[in-house]
Amino acid sequence: MRSRDPTASPLLTDLYQLTMLQAYWASGMNETAAFELFVRSLPPGRNFLLAAGLETVADYLLGLRFADDDLAWLASTGRFDAAFLDSLRDFRFSGDLDAMPEGTVAFADEPLLRVTAPLREAQFIETRVLNLVHFQTLVASKAARCVLAASGRPLVDFGLRRAHGGEAGLLSARASYLAGFAGTATVEAGRRFGIPIFGTMAHSFVQAHDDEATAFADFARAQPGNVTLLIDTYDTARAARKVMALAARGVPVQGVRIDSGDLAAHAREVRRILDEGGLASARIFASGNLDEERVAQLVASGAPIDAFGVGTRMNVSADAPFLDCAYKLVEYAGRPRRKRSEGKATWPGRKQVFRRFDASGTMAGDLLALESDAADGAPLLAPELRGGARVGPAPTLEAVRDRARAQMAALPPRLRALAAADPYPVEIAASLRALAAQIDAQTARQ
Repeated sequence: MRSRDPTASPLLTDLYQLTMLQAYWASGMNETAAFELFVRSLPPGRNFLLAAGLETVADYLLGLRFADDDLAWLASTGRFDAAFLDSLRDFRFSGDLDAMPEGTVAFADEPLLRVTAPLREAQFIETRVLNLVHFQTLVASKAARCVLAASGRPLVDFGLRRAHGGEAGLLSARASYLAGFAGTATVEAGRRFGIPIFGTMAHSFVQAHDDEATAFADFARAQPGNVTLLIDTYDTARAARKVMALAARGVPVQGVRIDSGDLAAHAREVRRILDEGGLASARIFASGNLDEERVAQLVASGAPIDAFGVGTRMNVSADAPFLDCAYKLVEYAGRPRRKRSEGKATWPGRKQVFRRFDASGTMAGDLLALESDAADGAPLLAPELRGGARVGPAPTLEAVRDRARAQMAALPPRLRALAAADPYPVEIAASLRALAAQIDAQTARQ
């Protein structure tokens, strides 16, 4: 019998979620709580974030269950009361989820999502919700920069083999596609998410043959509709001429891939060879430790590269491998709550983000306000779950891609550049500041 997917287990969490849960249970604390997930500050070099992970969070919440073997293992640790563990048999998420739709541009301090639910439910889910939103937002934000750098040229995710685990590879394929990549090399991402899949051959395929021309011919025979040939195993220019000879025999060559060396110089030479051989329609695909900076350099150089494979540096967000994000209590039992820790203070109460646009449709500024405030601008957080059920059908991944494309087009031009720019204005509403001051005065007397 196939074992359950470990990423679906409720035990994929921090121990303190369960120790707090038992303490809340023993104390009878389970009134309504509101938690918000936000990023405290943007990483160096990032002008914006692209929200991602909401739909995987919703799926997690809807499927959250403790199985008998989960409870048996917890009992075996000797850490938990038997009556408490028995109470987890019917544990379900019954609350509300409000969030920025996936593909929304976001900034520091803005809640990407809010969970409103009985305290035990809202607290327990913290670790996994942070895990899913943090990683996918991190990768989508990096991928979005690659998309902007490519100036319309297709990008393909090549990162599974160096991703930090299989789930990370799958979710980075999803996040990069959401951000505008054309597809992925990860086959399971094609099945699970409907993402277009791309791939041809490795250098080992060429090396396994006694000569390169035979390797190309064998591959073309086996994959007649996918004849994109890797030409840098030995000598890139000589390999391009062998591709030209193969095409002269009537083989329909779609393109070539270059994965090493001076990609711009190789691309120019290969383009000349292919054009002279009547293969002007053959595309040149480049890969090899690329990121947005390298892609931007290649585009700016005028290199005749038609598409890029981007892997490791995007999938692990190499220059900024984490976001300083948090999931914090902002209201409990009808009262707003605020953390005052030095350097980690939070804004209290349930909040909304209102976004203004100028006459041209360009984003002009955000207002972080209380949910109950009336303010100018479009509210960004929208209902996703109510009473533990979806408020409507989940958007398709294609619809999310469209949203991300529109959001990035609405960014001020300075924020679409790769270089760090003057920050986007996010104003804190006077009502929110007043509430924080009121709570600080109250807690100072405790």
